[in-house]
Amino acid sequence: MRASRRRASYGADDEQYDVGSARDLEKEDFDSQLSPLDSDDEAHTSINSSRDTSGSHQPMLGSKQPERKMKSFYFYRIPNRTVRWLCLALMASIILFILSLIRMSYLSSRQLHAQHQKDRPPPPPPWENFNFLERYFGGIRTLVPRDENVPEYPRDAEPSPSSVTNTSVNARAIPPSTSFNPYPDYSSSAYQLEHGRVGECFLDPQETVRVPKLYTYMGVPRGQPDAVMGSYQTVGILDTMCFERYGRLGPYGFGYSLRRGGIGAGLVGEREGAENVWSADQEVDYTDVRWSKVQRACAAKNSHRFKAVAGAQGDKFHDMPVERSDGLGLANVVENTADTNTGNSTTQEANRKLLPRTAVVLRTWWDFQYTQEDILYLRSLITELSLGSGGEYTLHFLIHVKDDNLPIWADPETYNRVLEDALPREFHGMATLWSERQMGLIYGGLAESYYRDLPVHGVYRSTFMPMQYFAFKHPEYDYFWNWEMDVRYTGHWYHLFDTLRKWAQAQPRKGLWERNARFYVPDVHGSWEDFKQMVRVQSEMGTQSSNNLWATKKPGSAGQGQGGPAQSKIDPPVWGPLAPEDVYQPENDPIPPTSHEKDKYSWGVGEEADLITLNPMFDPDETPWILAEDVTGYNTTEMFPPRRTAVITASRLSKQLLTTMHKEVALQRHTMFSEMWPASCALHHGLKAVYVPHPVFIDRDWPTSYLAGVMNGGKNGASGGSRTSVFGDSRQHNFRGTTWYYNAGFSGNLWRRWLGYRVDNDGGEEEELAGEGRMCLPGVLLHPVKGVELVIEGVRADER
Repeated sequence: MRASRRRASYGADDEQYDVGSARDLEKEDFDSQLSPLDSDDEAHTSINSSRDTSGSHQPMLGSKQPERKMKSFYFYRIPNRTVRWLCLALMASIILFILSLIRMSYLSSRQLHAQHQKDRPPPPPPWENFNFLERYFGGIRTLVPRDENVPEYPRDAEPSPSSVTNTSVNARAIPPSTSFNPYPDYSSSAYQLEHGRVGECFLDPQETVRVPKLYTYMGVPRGQPDAVMGSYQTVGILDTMCFERYGRLGPYGFGYSLRRGGIGAGLVGEREGAENVWSADQEVDYTDVRWSKVQRACAAKNSHRFKAVAGAQGDKFHDMPVERSDGLGLANVVENTADTNTGNSTTQEANRKLLPRTAVVLRTWWDFQYTQEDILYLRSLITELSLGSGGEYTLHFLIHVKDDNLPIWADPETYNRVLEDALPREFHGMATLWSERQMGLIYGGLAESYYRDLPVHGVYRSTFMPMQYFAFKHPEYDYFWNWEMDVRYTGHWYHLFDTLRKWAQAQPRKGLWERNARFYVPDVHGSWEDFKQMVRVQSEMGTQSSNNLWATKKPGSAGQGQGGPAQSKIDPPVWGPLAPEDVYQPENDPIPPTSHEKDKYSWGVGEEADLITLNPMFDPDETPWILAEDVTGYNTTEMFPPRRTAVITASRLSKQLLTTMHKEVALQRHTMFSEMWPASCALHHGLKAVYVPHPVFIDRDWPTSYLAGVMNGGKNGASGGSRTSVFGDSRQHNFRGTTWYYNAGFSGNLWRRWLGYRVDNDGGEEEELAGEGRMCLPGVLLHPVKGVELVIEGVRADER
């Protein structure tokens, strides 16, 4: 019993021991996991605990030594709240950095795309999608009368140009050519009674070589297009015949060799019928022709037909000498021979109507390189204008000396040397030199603005300064054509100039400035009378065109201050002088005889025009034309003075207009850009200015209504006065396919094809021989035509 009880007690103690030992082991494990600091504290706090046992039960070796307390290396422990904010800021920074990378990548791709778009050429303008016209290049084997011709363009029906070409053209034999004489009947008693007898002019001093005639073919090649702007019938230019290259240029050396006095071009190729040009008149040997002597002799022989002048104001010290022969100026020759060449009585002379004289002034420069084609052009001008008319016109060269340091005004030998080197030998004695420094001395005191980094006396900004001074030095002339070396005409020069003069003379002043501002498109506008009435309605009532949104109202215009719609933006009619306050008004400025409302289109009829232009005179205000604000000497603090512009300076100016321009610059210190100055000066002083709608052709099949909208895309149906005007760098490309503008491309191509050369792999000798023959065109005015090199056969031109 006791033993079993002991065993039971032992078993109980044993069980108790086991439980205590297990607890002690758990505590030891727990204590080992505490830090040294926590362990020491626990030892001190529980040293008398009943749970502690004697250390004798622990082994002597391998006893766990108390760990030494380690010092903290951190002086300050960051609060948890701060740590959380720092982590949040770090995460935000990373996100912002990633977003910045994405944005920069996007911007970089956009920049690359924009640069790619910038480098890519702009899309072609709409007109480049139109089809080319083909029947300009028809030949003389397909001639038909003008009234039977069905033009390829413009047309009312819808057949394509190819159908006209393929079904309507039948080549046949070349008809004979006939001589063309556009001059008045000088031999008639009526003419001689009114103007006096006309002395015949010759090409040589011995008076044995007569002036050659031009030859034409009646009709036009079948399907030849009509002019899209301007009109032969309206202006009065004959279009019932056409000119091919031998009949037009053969009289001046084209088509025969250098040894026979020609230029050596046109000797081969399609020449059928060309011999007729020299059947009546022999080939002219131009080797020894001196045009200055020829012109003087012609003027002297016919001096009784023109107004006498006191004498020209010329001397070399003042730079603009009159060309002299044997010590006498041209005006003196005319004056001294006036009494010896008139065989009529004093009574007849008193009743005789004296003719005005006109100078055709060719603008060129001292190192201009003259080609054989240029020489043909100059010979035709002198022969047809001066010699054929009995001295009504005289050709001059106004040569720009670009080196201001040459002592041409101080040394006569230098002057003569530069003068001789500037022209081919046959034209010596017809030129006058000028320089920009000289213009600065004559027209001193002008405010120098260096508009577009160019001097105010430079040829670009002030083309008409030397022309003004030339007119001042040459009082023997009543009118002056400012002409250029890159103009060509397929017809007769006298017929063109005389027709332009007569048409301008017949125009009434009422509504003139308004008509001057518009292109005339016959296929859209109808007859000239219809066009006049349309312009009157547009000017007096305005239009609802959206183009008016880009125009500004002028002071005093109808509807100003009313806030009305676009159609109320109308301007008062120009009636008499329209001058700003700081412009002097000479006593001889014309004054309207009646009010604008009472005039019956009678004022101005029969009055010679002071300015004749070949492009519209548009209002540059608010247009994209980059030179609209090149105005010098005027008060522009509140607004610019009234202005008008005619692009291309080729024009006819009267002595009165040039004198007014001269005084404005010299005395009032006023001037404007070259193409703006003559028309604006005429506007300020009430002088008669006329835009003549001569025929202008286009190379593609434009819809005529679209063309009229583009060309007259300004204010109230005009060509200017609004930002939508065709005159501006962004819109002037529309003239590229025309025959008359400063950047026209069709003009040069058409002239080369007419001469028989290949252009863009079309035309040329083989095509003419195998097809319809040589091209034949009516009188077409072309600008610009540059750098035409003729194929010279035989001896080279520089070895003559």
